[in-house]
Amino acid sequence: MAELRCPNSTLTALDEETLWDMTESHRWKIVRSICPSRLTPYLRQAKVLGQLDEEEVLHSPRFTNSAMRVGHLLDLLRTRGKNGAIAFLESLKFHNPDVYTLVTGLQPDVDFSTFSGLMETSKLTECLAGAIGSLQEELSQEKRQKEALLHQCRRLQERLGQAEAHTEGLRQLEADHGRMKHEVSARFHEVLRLKDEMLGLSLHYSNALQEKELAATRCRGLQEELYLVKQELQRERLSASCEREFRERSLKMARGLEPGAEELSHLKEENEQLRSLTFSLAEKDILEQSLDEALGSKQELVERIHSLRAQAVAAERQRTQYWEEKEQTLLQFQKTKVDCEIYKEKMNALQSQVAELQKERDQAYTARDAAQVGISQNLTEKDALRRKVFELTDEVWDLRQQLRRLQAQSPQGPKQEAGAGEPCRRGKPRLARMFAICPWDDRDFSCLSSSESQLWSDLSTPSSRELVDSFRSSSPVPPSQQSLYKRATEDFQDPWSFSGFLEIPEVDGGASPGATAGDMDLDYEIVHGADLPEPESSLQPISRSLCSSASQVLVRRRPARKILNQVTVLAFRGDALLEQISVVGGNLTGIFVHRVTPGSVADEMALRPGAQIVMVDCEATEPFFKATLEGMTLEQAVGHLQRVNGFCCLSVKVNMEGYKKLVQDLKAKVATSGDSFYIRVNLAMEGRAEGELQVRCNEILHVTDTLFQGRGWWHAFRLSPYSMQDTEHGTIPNYSRAQQLLITLLQDMAQQSTTTRKQSSGGPQKLVRIITVDRTKASPLYSSFDGAQSDASRPEEPCTGCFWAESCVTLAPYMLVQPHRPSRPRPVLFVPRVVGKILSEKLCLLQGFKKCPAEYLSQEEYDASSQRGDVLQEREVSGGQYCVTRQAVEFLMEKNIHALLDVRLDRVCALHRMDLFPIIVHVSVNEKAARKLRKPLQRLGTSEEQLLEASRQEEAELDTAPCLHSSLAPGAWSDLDTLLSCVRFAIADEQKKVVWTEQRPR
Repeated sequence: MAELRCPNSTLTALDEETLWDMTESHRWKIVRSICPSRLTPYLRQAKVLGQLDEEEVLHSPRFTNSAMRVGHLLDLLRTRGKNGAIAFLESLKFHNPDVYTLVTGLQPDVDFSTFSGLMETSKLTECLAGAIGSLQEELSQEKRQKEALLHQCRRLQERLGQAEAHTEGLRQLEADHGRMKHEVSARFHEVLRLKDEMLGLSLHYSNALQEKELAATRCRGLQEELYLVKQELQRERLSASCEREFRERSLKMARGLEPGAEELSHLKEENEQLRSLTFSLAEKDILEQSLDEALGSKQELVERIHSLRAQAVAAERQRTQYWEEKEQTLLQFQKTKVDCEIYKEKMNALQSQVAELQKERDQAYTARDAAQVGISQNLTEKDALRRKVFELTDEVWDLRQQLRRLQAQSPQGPKQEAGAGEPCRRGKPRLARMFAICPWDDRDFSCLSSSESQLWSDLSTPSSRELVDSFRSSSPVPPSQQSLYKRATEDFQDPWSFSGFLEIPEVDGGASPGATAGDMDLDYEIVHGADLPEPESSLQPISRSLCSSASQVLVRRRPARKILNQVTVLAFRGDALLEQISVVGGNLTGIFVHRVTPGSVADEMALRPGAQIVMVDCEATEPFFKATLEGMTLEQAVGHLQRVNGFCCLSVKVNMEGYKKLVQDLKAKVATSGDSFYIRVNLAMEGRAEGELQVRCNEILHVTDTLFQGRGWWHAFRLSPYSMQDTEHGTIPNYSRAQQLLITLLQDMAQQSTTTRKQSSGGPQKLVRIITVDRTKASPLYSSFDGAQSDASRPEEPCTGCFWAESCVTLAPYMLVQPHRPSRPRPVLFVPRVVGKILSEKLCLLQGFKKCPAEYLSQEEYDASSQRGDVLQEREVSGGQYCVTRQAVEFLMEKNIHALLDVRLDRVCALHRMDLFPIIVHVSVNEKAARKLRKPLQRLGTSEEQLLEASRQEEAELDTAPCLHSSLAPGAWSDLDTLLSCVRFAIADEQKKVVWTEQRPR
């Protein structure tokens, strides 16, 4: 390699292997350093690389980076030999001179004379110009990118300055907040200090008041003592003056002055005064003693006054307390009085309803008695007619025997004996062709005697009458769906085809070979509805060939016949029908025969797997038992087929495509049955056993199998509220078991105390939803297993008669529902309506919400709208009505606005009939929540008690709503603004959900 890198050597002088060895030795540096898009123009001009090769190198999805593209370029050039290597190295001289020097050891030279000559000079110049243009374009792109980056940098610097200014403002606000917080704390401590000082001053004031009272008491005592001292001082002064005068007189007497008469009298007076003074001194002790006693009694009186004052304060406090209790008691009394009046009105309404129910019950009892009498009379007549038929049948048998004996004695006896020598084989007779399509005029009774013909005609009359009586209902019960279907199909079904047929099977000696072969190929006869004879005739014509047979045996059999829509009716004896056949399917796919027991009557009637059972009719043996299996669940269909135990008619049709698809799904475990429907659960079920589904009340489930692992259990899926996708699955009780669980749960709740079972708003989850349905309207979910057991003891009793049951209503644990996905904003309805008025006023100020306006309609317009069912709410005025119509709601929905409605909950069904599915938002209200709405209620002129009463009444109506609703607990909001936010979130969430509406029987 050192020799090849000498400056004087040229590339053209080297061989191909040497050139490629030089290139491959530095392949790692080449693939990491060069850009293939710069080399391909020169290589394409040098004709060592085609256009397709260039596109493959630059744009092939197999190469994810530049190194892979350069490697593939080297592989392509190596296939071009020496020219490819020389052209590649010359392209490196232009675009990557450092790589060129690394590979060849030569300094790059742009002298045209040193090129290999693979390209002409003009083409080389064009190539260089193209390369320079591409470089200039790349340079301009880089300049534009640089300008864009500079612009973005300036924008980011501006945003940074704004962010710094915003940060500085936030810091200033934080400092202000801290300063204000410090000031608030200082003011708070000062307020606490002032409170403590005020408390101390109040204590000092109370002590001063007590000291003042004590000082006043002592002052009064001192005043009394002062008065007593003054009295004693007066006495002492008087005694001192008396003594002084006595001394003066005694001195005068001592001087020898004789007293005169005046002096004597004066002395007597003084003597009397002295006597009186002596008496006052004796009395002084008594007065002192009485004074001491008075002071003691005074002290006792002062203490008693203090105690009386304390008692007076306590009595005043107790009087205030009793006054407050009296006010509360009066308020409670007024509230209780109002409640009593409301309960009294409710009791009066209930009593009136009970009276009406009693009248209806009496009418029902009367109708039941009349129906029982009519049914007993019909049964008696039917028994008499049956006995008459049996007697006439016996007479026919006797006459047939006599006819055979007469024919045996005739001259043609030997020929008849030849044909009748072989006795009739006993056992299972093979199916023979029925002669049921011959018109009445073509019948030939020439082979019968006149008496026998008369007997045949007499037999036809009661049979036809019996069939007509059994075919048309005489019950006072309104006609059900099955009865209406029966009457609708009465026009093209021939009554005589349901009665018994007298058929004489063919004998080998009396039939032609062609006829015999044709009859053996025929499994059963198909009689079209258009070819049926008139209802007046009820017997099949008997051909001459059959009349001439001596081994005729009368067999009672019904032929197969075909009705509309390619439905074939098979009439046979279906004793324990489910032991002869097994069925699969459901309400979604239909009921199909899956297996047939070989050798059974169903097998003889050519009933095969894949036949879809449309209808089962057992009215011949069990009155009022005729059911259409289309749309029935597998559980219901098995229940109806289990009741079949005797003569029956099965309406079947061939549907192999549906049967094969169902069997494939069952084998692939895509489905376990042909059932598929959605239900709303009306009770909470814990799901204690393994595999059971824990279900909450008001939850939507998708039932996929009504006979899952045996009877009594359904297989169901829990659905996502925002889609119809199945999530968790498990088993749930069927309709009858769930009804028993619902009754048990209600009994347990009734046994609890009032405080325990009382459920506050927003408290624990709801356990039951009480929904009653009419027992006369057959539930599409009710299984007929129990019905079959109860009806077995009374076959003459119709299973749908309301007057046979103790009650006309029953509890529904499940309700059928159907999904809807409205694309436009749904109307909004609030419960209670008082809260709805408050929220509507606030929501109207926001975008996307608006009250539905009421428009004035004249009487004619109002009548027309009422007939169309477009009126949602009405308010009567003079000359017309102010109404909220369907068109007004749809106008707001088209503008992508939620219409706010102020209607009652009983109008939800009317909205559903208009294809309007409102969002029901229930705001739970208790006393605490009502206090939060005190000011808005005052603006509406409503009190808190009225709100609570309206909330209780409308919450009771929520269970009857045919759709789900959203509830807001009282603890979820603190004021009107947070309640508004919660309501907006609930409306947005409900708009995303699937709407489920109930399918209630009408």
